[in-house]
Amino acid sequence: MIRKEELFKIGKFTKPHGVKGEITLLTQYEGLETMDEPYIVCEMDGIFVPFFVESFRIKSDSALLVKFECLDSDEAVRPFVNREAYISLTAIDPEEMGEEMLWEDWLGYRVFDEREGELGTIMAVDTSTVNVLFRIDHKGRELIFPAAEELVHSVNEDEKIIWVKMPEGLLDL
Repeated sequence: MIRKEELFKIGKFTKPHGVKGEITLLTQYEGLETMDEPYIVCEMDGIFVPFFVESFRIKSDSALLVKFECLDSDEAVRPFVNREAYISLTAIDPEEMGEEMLWEDWLGYRVFDEREGELGTIMAVDTSTVNVLFRIDHKGRELIFPAAEELVHSVNEDEKIIWVKMPEGLLDL
């Protein structure tokens, strides 16, 4: 039996893609291509179950389209929607584990804009679409902006600070 402490979370499934059994996995983990027999573990009915990956392809910098063996329709992969995805700790180089950050790891980071100064603290990360969004409390109202490399120009992980360059007018919306 697989136990949660034997697993490393790599992301979360969102929705089926097409009708041939592919599903979108939001992840920043890049190690699937180096695994000999890649498999992803999901919690199903209270137990952790391995599902072998037939193929995968990159959809964006934060999403993969995953096709599991023997699951050949959108209906077959629907049970994975909104489920967390794990891999075995034995499949990961221990040095990699400290480097991988998941989207929820950004919660609590303070966001500073180069023109406006401190904007607020990341209160939520919206991963429901391919374009991941940070949600912060900005002077009593919610500010939403994409977690895109084009906006983020530096990160201080020790102090939990993100420096961004917001497009002009975004703060006025």
